[in-house]
Amino acid sequence: MPSSFPPLGGYRTTTAPFNPSIRNPPPPKPAPVDLTALQSASRVLHDQLAKDAQVIPDLGETISNATGVPQASGNYSIFPDDTRVPYQKRRFIGIPDGLFQYYDSANVTSHMGLLPDIERVWISIDHKLFLWDYNDGQEIASFVDQPDVITNVALVKPKPGLFIDDIKRLLVISTPLSVLLIGVSLVPNPDENGQPATRLSLYDTDFKVECDVEMTSVVGAPDGRIFMCGASDGNVYELHYQATESWFAKRVQLINHSVGGMASLLPRFTSTTNEERSMSIVVDASRNLLYSLTAQNTINIYRPNGEKVLQHIQNLSNIYKLAQDKAPGSPALTPQNFQIISLHVVEPRESKSGVQFFAITQNGLRLFFGPSSAYGYNYGSGSTSGNRPLGLIHVRLPPTTLIHPDEQANRYRTPVGLYGAPPVSAQPSTRPYIVSTLDNASYVNGLTVATQPGDTDGSDYVLCLAPDLTRLGSLGQLNLTQNQPQAQQYTSTYPSYNNQTSASSRPQLVEYATLLSIPGRSWAVAEIPHEPTSVPSNTPSPSAINELGTQFSEPSSQFIILTNVGLTFLNKRRAVDYLKAVLEEVHSDNNLQPLVDFRDSFGRDQTCAMLLALASGNTFLDGVVGPSPGSITSISPETAAHAKQSFYDFGDRPIWAERAMYGTTAENKGTAIYSGRRDGLALYFARLVRPIWKANITKLGKVSGKHELGVPAKTLLFTQQNLFALKDFLDKNPHLFHSAPSETNSSRAPVADQEAWKAEHTSIVELQGLLARTIEALSFIMLLNDYRLGDLVAHCDADIKKLLETQTFEDLITSHHGITMSRALVNVVIDQQIGQQISVDTISEVLQHRCGSFCSTDDVMLYKAKENTRKAAETRNPTERQNSLSEALRLFTKGARILEFEKLREVIGDFQQLNFAKGAVCLPLACAQAQDPDNAGLEFWHLNPLVASDPRKNLVEERLKAYDLILDSLAVFEERSNANKIAAANGGSVSDDPEAVRSHAYELAFASEDEMFHSTLYDWLIERNLADDLLEMRPPYLEAHLRRDPPTVQKYQLLWQFYVKNGQPLRAAEVERLPHTIVRFDLHLDSRVEYLTLAVANAKSHPISAGGRHETAIAFLTDLEEKLEVAQVQLEVYQTLLPHIDDAPEVGNRIRQLSERLFTMTELYQDYAVPFDLPNIKLLCLHVSEHRDEGLVRPIWNQIFDEILQSSPDVVVQSDLIFKRVTSLGQRFYPSESAFPLRFVSQLLVRFMLANKDGVTSGWVSRLLVQSNVPFVEIWEVLHNMYESQVPPFNEQPNVQALSAEIAILLTDWLNEVMRPQSSISRAEFPAGRIDLAIDQYLPEVEPSRTDTRNAYEGIRRQLRRHW
Repeated sequence: MPSSFPPLGGYRTTTAPFNPSIRNPPPPKPAPVDLTALQSASRVLHDQLAKDAQVIPDLGETISNATGVPQASGNYSIFPDDTRVPYQKRRFIGIPDGLFQYYDSANVTSHMGLLPDIERVWISIDHKLFLWDYNDGQEIASFVDQPDVITNVALVKPKPGLFIDDIKRLLVISTPLSVLLIGVSLVPNPDENGQPATRLSLYDTDFKVECDVEMTSVVGAPDGRIFMCGASDGNVYELHYQATESWFAKRVQLINHSVGGMASLLPRFTSTTNEERSMSIVVDASRNLLYSLTAQNTINIYRPNGEKVLQHIQNLSNIYKLAQDKAPGSPALTPQNFQIISLHVVEPRESKSGVQFFAITQNGLRLFFGPSSAYGYNYGSGSTSGNRPLGLIHVRLPPTTLIHPDEQANRYRTPVGLYGAPPVSAQPSTRPYIVSTLDNASYVNGLTVATQPGDTDGSDYVLCLAPDLTRLGSLGQLNLTQNQPQAQQYTSTYPSYNNQTSASSRPQLVEYATLLSIPGRSWAVAEIPHEPTSVPSNTPSPSAINELGTQFSEPSSQFIILTNVGLTFLNKRRAVDYLKAVLEEVHSDNNLQPLVDFRDSFGRDQTCAMLLALASGNTFLDGVVGPSPGSITSISPETAAHAKQSFYDFGDRPIWAERAMYGTTAENKGTAIYSGRRDGLALYFARLVRPIWKANITKLGKVSGKHELGVPAKTLLFTQQNLFALKDFLDKNPHLFHSAPSETNSSRAPVADQEAWKAEHTSIVELQGLLARTIEALSFIMLLNDYRLGDLVAHCDADIKKLLETQTFEDLITSHHGITMSRALVNVVIDQQIGQQISVDTISEVLQHRCGSFCSTDDVMLYKAKENTRKAAETRNPTERQNSLSEALRLFTKGARILEFEKLREVIGDFQQLNFAKGAVCLPLACAQAQDPDNAGLEFWHLNPLVASDPRKNLVEERLKAYDLILDSLAVFEERSNANKIAAANGGSVSDDPEAVRSHAYELAFASEDEMFHSTLYDWLIERNLADDLLEMRPPYLEAHLRRDPPTVQKYQLLWQFYVKNGQPLRAAEVERLPHTIVRFDLHLDSRVEYLTLAVANAKSHPISAGGRHETAIAFLTDLEEKLEVAQVQLEVYQTLLPHIDDAPEVGNRIRQLSERLFTMTELYQDYAVPFDLPNIKLLCLHVSEHRDEGLVRPIWNQIFDEILQSSPDVVVQSDLIFKRVTSLGQRFYPSESAFPLRFVSQLLVRFMLANKDGVTSGWVSRLLVQSNVPFVEIWEVLHNMYESQVPPFNEQPNVQALSAEIAILLTDWLNEVMRPQSSISRAEFPAGRIDLAIDQYLPEVEPSRTDTRNAYEGIRRQLRRHW
C-alpha cells in the first residue's frame, strides 16, 4: 500500500523520499525506558546548566569592585599571535561596478549606509536610491520616484495593523525638503542552487511630510514610532503617522519634541544653540527610553509616554569632569580628545547590576552609565529605571599598546605562554599604536568595533575589543595566578582608585584588543543581526558575554563595515575557533604545547567539551549557519583525529574522594570526582539542549487557538542534528570512556579506583541513554508537527490535552507523564493513518525507525491487532474473518500489559459486534492477569477482612473492570440469542450463530482458571436468577465461592443445595444448621426452624459407611434434633404470645426477641413460660428437656384443673373441658412422665369423677385416658392399684363401687377392641388370665344394687372363657 506520509522531520540518513516498498532493515528493539537512569542524567544536565550560568560574570559585575563603588579600569590582553586575535576578516565584497562608477564621479551627491535587518546596503546618488543585496553580490533594487536629493535612509518597524501583512519594515527616506515612508516586504526566495536568499518589494505608503530641516539619525521604536534629529537645528523630532486624518491630527506630521507645547507647530524663528544640538539618538527598547547625544557631549534621556508624547527625564552634563573624577591623571582624558562619537545600549541580559548604556569617545574611552549607586538601585530586567537618575559609574580606558596592523600581519610566533597571560619573552612591539580619531562604532554583547582613518590613504583601521573570558571566568584554569596581567593597566597615585589589593575576588573586566586594517574609508559599522536562541525563563542562562555557553547553539557575532570600496565582514573568533586553529597548528608543526596552554587557560572541562564538539561536528562550528538547515559542519579528518585524541588525553581519570564516617563501624563512604571526558560530555550535552530542555512542548497559537510547537522547528532541528552527530561519534568511539589515558603507579587503593571507574561508567551510560532518548524525542515531536500537531492534539483526551499544556521536553523524555502523553499521541497518529487506509506495518516502521523508544514493539502489536480487527469487519469471507480475529486476539493478548482500559473496552465492543466470543472472553482475562502478574491483587482478594488502605486494592479494582467487560459480552450474546429465538417463534428470519456464540462464550468463561473471575461470574448469574442452572453445572470454584466471606443466607441456601446435588447430605446438613445460628441474618423464626428441619432430614440421609463418619454423624444428628425440638418449642411460645405483641412496649419487645434468635430451653422456661404463666408451655419445656420433677409438674396439672373448674360451675361443661384439655396433652406428651405423669393425672380425673358422680357418666375416666393414647393395660393397672389401695378416698364404699364400675367399663371396652377385626391389639397381648382372676375378686365386692357393673363383669368372664 503506498504511503501518504508527508516528509518526516528529524534527522535524515538519505535525501531520497520514503518508499514503503523498500524496507529498511528492522531497527533494533529499543531497550525498556529506564526513567530512573534518565532522571539521574537529567539532574547532571541541570547541574551543568546551573554551573555554566555562573562561570562568567556579566558586564556589570566586571566593572565594579567588591563594595559596588564605580571605578576606572584599563586591563587588556594583546597578542601578536594570529591564533589569539579576537576577530577575523571573513570576506570582502566590492561595490558593484556600475554603482562604483557613479560614486566615483565628482558631479553627484552620494550617501550610503547599512540596513543589516534586510541584508541590504543603501546608496543614494542624488535623488536615486539603490538597495544592494550584498549576499547576492550584484542584485540591486532602486527607488527613483521622488525628485529631491536623498541624504539619509533608515529602516524602522511599522506601527502594527496599519499596513498589509507583507510589510514588515519601513524605509524612512530623508531629503532636505521632506521625509517619506516606503513599505518594505522581504520574502524568502532561495536561489537556483538552493542557497538562502530573499526577494525585496517596495510599496508606496503615501506617507510624506514636507520639512525645512534636513533630518539625520533616524531611529524606530518597537511600537512603530519614529524619532530623528534635525541636522541643522539639533532638535529631536518625531514623525507621526496614522491611518486617517482627523480634526486635530494630520495623517502624517513632524512633531518637535525639543520645543514644548504649541511651539512645535509654529514657524521656527530661532534655532537651538550649538551646545544643545542633538547629534544622534539611540533607542533603548527594553527600558522604553531614548538617549540623545549633543555636540557638547551632553546626554539627554527621554521616555515615550503616550502617543505624540516624549518626556524628558534627565540631562547628563559635565561628563568630562565626572570622568576625570573616576580616572584622575589619565593621559586618555584631555579636553582636546574628549569627544563622544556615539551611544550604545547595554541590554538587561548583559548587565543585571544596572549598566544601561555607554558612550565611546573618539580616542576609544568608554563611559558606562547606570543608576547612581547613591540610591542603592539594583537594576533589573523588568524595570525602566523609573525616576532614579543615571550617573557615570565606570570609566573604561582605551588600550595604549595596540600592535600596529602591519606588524600584526607578520604573524611571528610567541614562545610558550598561557592565553590571557603575557607572552614569555615576546618580541617587543616597535610601533605601539593608540587610537585617536574613531568615527563609527558598533556594540553587541560585550563586543565593541570602531573605525578610524588609517595611516595611509585608501585604508581604515578597526579597533576590535572583546572580553577575555580566561581572565574573567572560573573555568578551572591552571597556574594563572603565577602570571602577571598584561602590562596595559592604568595606575594612579590615588590609593582608592583601581586598587587591586582592596578588591574582592570578583574579577575585573579584561578584554582582548586588536587593530585590523580594512580597505577604503568607512561609512558605517553594524552588527549583522541574528536571532539569538531563546532560552526558557526557568532555565539557568549564561551571561550575554559568555560565548562559551552559546558557541554551539547559535552563530558567532559578526560585524559588517561599509567603506567607499565595499563591505568588510568581521567575525568574532570564539574559543572553539582558537582551539581549531591550535589543533591545525598541532597537525602542521607537531607542537603540542599550544594545546596544553589552551587547556590550562580554559580549564579541563571546557576544553574537553570543545574538543568533543570539534571531533563530532556541530552546526555552528564555522560560526555561521550551514548551507542547508541543520547541516553539520565538520573539520578535516586529521584535525578531528587530533581533537579526539586530545579529548582522550586531557580527560584524565575519575577519582574517588573518600569520606570517613567517624563514630561508626559502617563502611566508609565517598563520592566520585569525574574525569574531564565525562564532565566535558555532560557540559556539551547540556549546552546543546539548553534551548529546549525546560521549554513547553506546545503552546496555544494566538491566531488558530490550536496547539503548536513551543519551540521553533528550526531550533529543534539544529538541536537534534547536533545531538545525533554527538551520538554517532560516541557510538563509533566507545573506547573513549573505557580506560584512563595513562595508568601510572598510584598509592590509591585499587578498590577506590574501581569505585571511581564504576561511578564514571554508570554516569556515562546514563548520559548516553538520555542522549539517545532525547534524539528520538525530538524526532517524535517533529514527526507530530509534520502531521499537523494541532489537529492531533484536538483528537486527544482532555487529560492528555491538559498534560500537554504544562509538560516540557524534559518531562516528555524522563517522566511517566511523558510516556503516557507520547503513547496517547502515537495512538492518535496511528488512528489517523489507519483511517487513511495506510497499513500498520508502514506506520510502525516509520515510527520505530525515527523514535523507537516512543513506539515500542508492544505498541506496534496493538496497532497490528487493531488493523486485523478492521480487516475482519470488512471481509465477507468467514474463514478470513476468523483468521483475522484470531490474529488480532493473539496480538492484543501479547500487548495486554500496555492495553489501556478504554482501548480494551473499545476492542471488546468490536469483538461483540463481530460475534467473536473467544476474544470477548479471553482478552479481558488476559488483561486482568497482565495487570496483576504476581497475583498480588488475587492475594488481597482472598484476605478477610479486606484492608481498605492496602495498595493491592487497586489491582483488584482493575481486575474487576476487566471482568465487567466479559459479563457485558455475555449479556450481549444472551440478548441476541433470545431475540433470535423470539424471531423463530414468530416466523421471522433466524440465524444459527447467536445461540452458538452464546454457548461458546459461556463455555470459555467457565473454562477459565481465574478463581476471582469465577466468583464474579457466579454472582452475576445468581443476580440474573440462574442459580439453578449454576447448581446443575457444578463448576469447579462454586463451592469455594459459596463458602467465601461474607456469608449470606442466599449463599447458604445454594451451598446446601449444591451438597445435596453432589451426594453429600451430611455437609448439606452442616450448612443448613448455620443460618439459624447467625444472629445478623434477617431470618424469621419460621425460617430458622425450617433450616433445622432440613438439616435433620439431610443428616438422617447420610449413609452409614460414608467416609467412616457414622458415630460423628449420629452425634451431629442428635444435636440437630435437640436444637430442632427447642426451636419448635420457641416457635410455639412465639405463636402463643404473638396476639399480645402490642399489649405493652416491654411485652412486645420481649416477644419480638423470640423471632430474632434461638433461645435455650432454660431461657424459654424462665423468661417466657413462667413470667407469662403458660401451663402448656411449661409442660412442653419439661417434656422436651425430659426433666422429671414432681414438684414442678404436679402444680402445673393442678393449675390446669383449677383453671377449668373456675371457668364454669356446670359439671357437664367442666367435664367436657377436662376431657378435651387432658386428651390433647396426653396425646402430645404421653408416655412422658416429665410432662404427663399418668398416675397423678389419673388421680385428678378419678377425684373429679368421684366428686361429681351425678354429673359424670361411668367410663368417663377410662375413655378419656384411652383417647389420650394411654394403653388399656396401663389404665387398668392404675385404676386397679387405686381399687386395692384402701387410701382415701378409696376407703369409702361408694367411691370403691364407682371405681369398680369404671374398671368394668374399661375391661369391656378393652375386650371389645381385642375382639374387633383388624384391631391394633392382638389376642396374645391380652392378659386374659390376670383379668379373669381380677373379676373373681371384683364380683363378690359389687353391691347388689349395681346390676350394670355385675352384668358387665359376668359378660366379660363368659367372653374370656369362651375365647381363651
